[in-house]
Amino acid sequence: MNHTSNPPLYELRRPVAGLIRLGVILGGVGALSSLLPFIAIVELGRVLMAPGPIDTVRVGMIAALIGLALLLGWLCMGLALWATHLADHRMQASLRRELVRVLGRVPLGWYSDKTSGAVRKAVQNDLEDLHHLVAHHDVERVAAIVLPAGGLLYLLWLDWRLMLLAVVTLPVYAVAYARMMRGFGDKMTQLDASFSEVSAAIVEFVNGITVVKAFGQSGRAYEGYQNAVRNFSERYAGWVRPLLRLEALSSLALSAPVIMLSTLAGGAWFLANGWVGPLDVMAATLVGMALPQTLLTLNQGLVAQRNAEAAAKRIASLLAAEPLPVSCHPRRPVGATVEFEQVSFRYADDHEVLSNISLNCRPGTVTALVGRSGAGKSTLAMLVPRFHDVSAGTVRVGGVDVREIAPSVLYGKVGFVLQNAQLVRGTVRDNVCLGRPGADQAAVIEAARAARIHDRILALPRGYDSVIGEDAVFSGGETQRVSIARMLLADTPILILDEATAHADPESEAHIQDALSTLALGRTVLVIAHRLASIVAADQIAVIDGGQIVEQGTHDRLLEAGGLYARLWRLQTFVESEGGEREEAARA
Repeated sequence: MNHTSNPPLYELRRPVAGLIRLGVILGGVGALSSLLPFIAIVELGRVLMAPGPIDTVRVGMIAALIGLALLLGWLCMGLALWATHLADHRMQASLRRELVRVLGRVPLGWYSDKTSGAVRKAVQNDLEDLHHLVAHHDVERVAAIVLPAGGLLYLLWLDWRLMLLAVVTLPVYAVAYARMMRGFGDKMTQLDASFSEVSAAIVEFVNGITVVKAFGQSGRAYEGYQNAVRNFSERYAGWVRPLLRLEALSSLALSAPVIMLSTLAGGAWFLANGWVGPLDVMAATLVGMALPQTLLTLNQGLVAQRNAEAAAKRIASLLAAEPLPVSCHPRRPVGATVEFEQVSFRYADDHEVLSNISLNCRPGTVTALVGRSGAGKSTLAMLVPRFHDVSAGTVRVGGVDVREIAPSVLYGKVGFVLQNAQLVRGTVRDNVCLGRPGADQAAVIEAARAARIHDRILALPRGYDSVIGEDAVFSGGETQRVSIARMLLADTPILILDEATAHADPESEAHIQDALSTLALGRTVLVIAHRLASIVAADQIAVIDGGQIVEQGTHDRLLEAGGLYARLWRLQTFVESEGGEREEAARA
């Protein structure tokens, strides 16, 4: 049987379906067992109210039956929940392992398209939604169906009129509920859209508060937020207000006093006509009182199932992510040369970013990629560690196509320091040792000294044992230097620097530049540069525009050529000189 067309929720639960079915069966038996004491109480009343001496033997048997039924119901429900919780544990463990496997094998560029919040929701919150469905929902649902169904069948056996009496208020609830749910999907879509407008207004107000206040327009900005909230409130009230009467009516139809009153009133009529006995009316009342809770359980179960179905789709989407293709016969690179041969790249939406690029980066040299924002500089550099794979052409490391190199070997060859350096949860030492877990303390300290961060680490409460986010809080420049120490310790022969000083203050930038100078020695370095003054000493500069290399050479030769690089240089030089004059004037 082909299961690929089945809903994601079915596919995720299929490996543990046997345990879930066992739990459902045990839950059904447990629900029926919990019904037996009520039936036994009615029968006990018949024995006690029968003319003549009390049949103590039968009374004892009924009492024993009640005890056994209670014990069996408790045991079956316990075993049912044990089976479904075991199923949930196995499914969660399997899914978490599979998610880790998939997330560990996707291309690094995949994460650029996924926010951390979306991934976290899938691997944490969505799995929690599946937990309730698998561990509780099926058992509770079958109990909510079997218990009233068994009670109604018992009443049908006594007298069909008693069964109708027990459900006399349900049609009122059903009609009111159907009216309330009419157009529910469209209304929720409208409310979601209104709430999105409120969220957007909040973000816009908060992000722009500084500029807005500076120009004295805070009233107008706040007015936009108020309008969004007002629109949401009007839509919500316009939908909910007509439903309040229906909600009150449906709640009244399922309230215990109304059910009891209706059942006893109808039972009195039945008694007056001699159709049933007093104990039969009591049985109908007990069954009728059990119905509201079962309906509430079923309604909650429907909500839980909708949430779980949505969660399953998101998890299935993650599991379907295409892994990074790995060669069946990997080759080992020799040396640290980086070559781009007629490279083109386009994203999945068919948007072409790079076209027919050829470039050679030799060991011991620095190659700078410059150009306007969006020209494709970072994309080109990130093809080397396989953040993405080329659409056409070849990227080689050490004479071998990067697609033919095992990922672990490639990452041992290529290191990178990005604009927004990231530190993982753990000690400072763990972060520095991330690329070389077995490094001794002396090597860690040596790398930190070279990255100009050793003294700052020693100033922390526990030094290298301080935990990131607890007693180790670094500025952006300090975080960058920790990541540089990490790269120094990893000692990769190829290094990619994506404007590592872009967000640093002047003092931090000086420290970072010193650390980068140490890091670049003897390596093949590829630099993505926005500030041209930082790459004037590069061995070669490739100017990228519109996804193509339009100029290539040293700083001096490119200035002599008078092309795009020269124009960018003159523009940056003018802006920086203007900024310097203003600072001097301000100090004066």
